[in-house]
Amino acid sequence: MKKEFFKNIILMSRPPFHIVGILPFLIGSLLAYRVQGMFRWPAFMLAVLGVIAIMLSTYYNGEYFDIKEDRLSAKMGKNPFSGGSQVIAQQKIPPKIALAASYMSLFIAALIGSVLQFVLNTGPWTIPLGIVGIFFGFFYSSPPFRWVSKGVGEIMIGLSYGWLPIAAAYYIQVQDILPLASWISIPIGLSIFNVILINEFADYEADRLSKKRNLVVRVGRQRSQRLYLLAGVMAWSFLAVSVIMGAPILSLYMSIPFFIANIFSITQVLRQKYHSPRMQAVLSGLTILTNIGISLSYLLGIAIGGVG
Repeated sequence: MKKEFFKNIILMSRPPFHIVGILPFLIGSLLAYRVQGMFRWPAFMLAVLGVIAIMLSTYYNGEYFDIKEDRLSAKMGKNPFSGGSQVIAQQKIPPKIALAASYMSLFIAALIGSVLQFVLNTGPWTIPLGIVGIFFGFFYSSPPFRWVSKGVGEIMIGLSYGWLPIAAAYYIQVQDILPLASWISIPIGLSIFNVILINEFADYEADRLSKKRNLVVRVGRQRSQRLYLLAGVMAWSFLAVSVIMGAPILSLYMSIPFFIANIFSITQVLRQKYHSPRMQAVLSGLTILTNIGISLSYLLGIAIGGVG
């Protein structure tokens, strides 16, 4: 019984999805080392745990507050990237466990932020940056704000998994924020925006019936196709701009395979292939691959080639 319980806790924690938050944080930390020659291991390790704690709080909250939508999604053709983990929706764990775990994760994040700022002296903006992450993440699914139903949740996730972890990681090391960090964050933020958007295509009917008024429900799938195209075009355009602003040109070359994959996914979305459950899963997978690919291209480019 205990083994099954912990297995469900791990499923609810959604470990594979942590990479989209950790990679940008690694980029910011590596930038600090490359630009300022500074890298403090204790601050880095503790901060990574803080980032994970905030993500866990966000995911657990989503499991608790999206039970109705997740159950409907499972009935209407859930894929591995949508509809939550189904741990709470299928009553494998009591909902109160998810809520308690969310608050516990939030407490751990607050404790880590306090140690970073007041013990490791990472700067006065350490806690405020963490609060922004909590404000966007914790309230993504939970009231009173519930950003996911306000039509702005997708933008806040773009900021939370784009600019925020890169800027915060850099700041924790050197107590400053590099302008280049912001340029690098734009393609990453736009690509994670598309990850959320494409997953909402899969959950469209379930979200609409449960009155979860996210962006795709508000504007419809046809208009959301154009948003997906626009965000994709802007992501790759700003990747090129970031190279002009000082990011390594090697990152641009390394991102080419992911660019090709993204061209394919954009084409399929515009052809409305998302109506096929199988293709929807493929599109969700390719979109998250694009996000991870852009982050990895920056990370390896900075590690190998440095910055201009």
